[in-house]
Amino acid sequence: MTQHMIFDSETLVPDAILAAREITLLGFEQRYARVHDQLRLLLSTGSLDGWSRKHHGAKLAICDRIADQYPLVIFHGDVGTGKTAMAECIANRLMTETGSEESMLFRLSNRVRGSGMVGEMTTLLAEAFRKVVEAAGKSRRAILIIDEGDSIAASRTQEHSHHEDKVAVNTLIQHIDDLRRFSGRIAVILCTNRLSALDPALARRAAIIEEFRRPSEGERTKLLKMDLDGLKLNLDQIAELVAATGPRDGKPGWTFSDFRTRFYPAAVSKAFPDSPLHFEHLKLAALEMNGSTVMEDR
Repeated sequence: MTQHMIFDSETLVPDAILAAREITLLGFEQRYARVHDQLRLLLSTGSLDGWSRKHHGAKLAICDRIADQYPLVIFHGDVGTGKTAMAECIANRLMTETGSEESMLFRLSNRVRGSGMVGEMTTLLAEAFRKVVEAAGKSRRAILIIDEGDSIAASRTQEHSHHEDKVAVNTLIQHIDDLRRFSGRIAVILCTNRLSALDPALARRAAIIEEFRRPSEGERTKLLKMDLDGLKLNLDQIAELVAATGPRDGKPGWTFSDFRTRFYPAAVSKAFPDSPLHFEHLKLAALEMNGSTVMEDR
């Protein structure tokens, strides 16, 4: 498998496209502010010695304890709640703020699971980490995003867990452990729909565990106002769409991806190409749809 196939994307940071995408992610600034300090520390453990000597006149014992943390962040939550998009934009901004030259952002492909050949997944995971380490070199930073992490990091105690899967989890843990020697210049953000399915040894290594949920009523209101700007919908019409996209008839409310990958195309298709997009098109499309099935985390 080629390097291109190991990764879904390899992005040189700072990236203008990711920076522009921030404004389309509802709640980005609030979430970034919440995780910023810990992430910045996680990516700067090599600077703790200088910080301590500057402010305390000596190296504090706590610096060594912090340096022992694993460079792993877990974003978890239901499918379609924006974990991967948020991870990419957060990583892009954070590495841009650090001022590192030629920082790299990688997104691991699910193709690393391979075709089932013995040892294939382990080999591909090892190659992925080798490429990330190579990109970081001696002075740069790199972040690896693992999407659908439970597909390669499921608990080794599960009855259906095959030997190959168990070996791959061991390999993933070993490589994350090894990243500590880079003093925070390399980190992993693992996104998963099922936190409980992750191997406990991996989950307890996470320096940060951040939960993502389906949008609340207030968040759906903000999302619709932002995405439907220019249509001149009134507040009552927005409220109707908010109600239609929330939990109803015993079915769950919509995810962020339900709006952008299903609802908007369905609504526009009712108007295109012969008429303007009207509220009636939006309402009809909303009432014809249901939110994505909840991914049970158990």
